[in-house]
Formats: sequence, structure tokens, C-alpha cells
Amino acid sequence: MNRGTPDATGASRVVRNCLAGAIDYAGLFPPAALDMRTAVRNYASYRAGDDAALLGRFVVPVARLNELVGELDSLDARNVSASAVLGPNLSADCETVAAFNMPPARARVDAIEAKAERPGAIYELVSKASPNLDVFVELPLEGELESLVAAVRAVGARAKIRTGGVTTGAFPSARSVVRFMRACLDAAVPFKATAGLHHPVTGTYALTYAPDAPRGVMFGFLNVFLAAAYLGQGMSDEDAARLLDDRDASAFSFGDDGAEWRGRHIDADRLASTHARAFGSFGSCSFNEPVGELRGLALLS
Repeated sequence: MNRGTPDATGASRVVRNCLAGAIDYAGLFPPAALDMRTAVRNYASYRAGDDAALLGRFVVPVARLNELVGELDSLDARNVSASAVLGPNLSADCETVAAFNMPPARARVDAIEAKAERPGAIYELVSKASPNLDVFVELPLEGELESLVAAVRAVGARAKIRTGGVTTGAFPSARSVVRFMRACLDAAVPFKATAGLHHPVTGTYALTYAPDAPRGVMFGFLNVFLAAAYLGQGMSDEDAARLLDDRDASAFSFGDDGAEWRGRHIDADRLASTHARAFGSFGSCSFNEPVGELRGLALLS
């Protein structure tokens, strides 16, 4: 997967640039579903580790923000960036976030995430949120998706796609993921992904950490990232769907000058632009798993 350029760190540098701050740590959520103390300690250790530059926000339900404060106090941890997942009571949850961010605070919620299935719900969400927050709106992949993305753009929010779960039925088709990315790219709406993106390359994996866990096809986060980048470069939706489904790690390569998928090159500037303006982050209940597998593919040094 590493093209073995004369500069042995070339692939690692490109991958690190593409994924800088991209892995939002969601250890509280399934399938890890860790308790708050363990999740906060894990996050603190990742922030102090060699791969801290890849770490994004700490993802937490609004209903558990008080728990988060308690654990941060016990660790004397400060300057934690958090993304709060809202429930159905938008007004109350937005007020909770605003109170949480009142100084002095060991952590700051600088992003919120919520589901919305109608343009009116998107407008309502943004009207209740503090204007200095990044608002991610999780959209359904069926129906009037393009209209919803247009509403997200109209209010200056960002989109979110759910790319998996703990059952095989929770995973959308590659064509649905491509449709979402195409709509966001056409509307210049940045987006994040969540769920089922533990591994760099698409493949069949255990869906949970249970010994008898069911197995299913999970998208690779590199597949998703590269599909977004190639779509932005003019790739057809059909080819992007094939890229998303490609389970052969040897079909991808990274080097100083960018990346290749089955002989199709994309330069490092396009990859950096995709990260900055389109696919900015993804939620994962594990940080060690994606980072460790990138290292196993010789994509991190």
C-alpha cells in the first residue's frame, strides 16, 4: 500500500495530512460502549501519544456532559474539545451545551450533532444552537436528500452520514454513500461520517467486540475519504461506488505526491483540499484500531 518512494516517510506524511484531527473518539458509543471514566482516560492517553495529531473531538451525549466534567476534574484535564450529540429536546440540550461552555470550563463543546429529516427541523436546530458551534446534521439517505443538503447549506451547517452500526442492516449501500457525498460536494457542504469506520480498507469484519459477534462488510475510512476526493476530481458515481466496495488493500497506494487507486492518481493537494473542505472527520469508538491498522499497512511511521 505504500509505494515505497525514496522518502520512506512520504506515505505517512500524506496520510497524516489527510487525517489530521479526523478521528473523533466515540468510545462511549457502541460497540465499545465504555464507561465515562475509561473513555476519558483513553482520550487523555491518546492526546499525549505519538499519534495525537490524528485525534479529533471527544464525542459525548449531551445527557452525559455532567459526567464528563467529573472525570475531567479527577484527571485535572483541560482544553478538551468535545462534540455533543443532541437528543429530541433541542431547546433543553442547546441550553445544556451553553451552560457547559460557561467559563471556567475544562472542556469546550465546539460542535453539536443531531438528526433531522425535514428542512424545517434543520432550521430549528440551527436557530437554537450558539452561533459559534459547528452544527452537524445527520441526514437520512433516502428520500429528498438533495433538498436536505440544500437546507444544511442555507443555514451554514455541516452534514453527517451514518455509515454503519452493530448489525448488518445498519450499513448503507455504496451507492447511497456516494449519493450523499455527491450531494454534499455539489453543494459545497462539509460532512463527517460516523459508525462502522474502524478499519482503513473495506472488508468483512466482526461488527462488535463480542466473541460471537456477527460479521459483515464495513466500509474502510480510506475508501470513503478517497471516494470523496476522486468525486471532487470528476470521478463518476459508478466508479466511486466501486472504490468504496474495493476490499483489496493492494489496489491503493500512497506516496509523497498523493495517492493512487487502481492506477488512477490523485495529487496531495486534492487530498488536502478534500480534508479541509469536504470530508473532515469520522467518529470511531476506537482510536487504537484505525491507527494500528494504518501502521500495519505501512501508512504510518
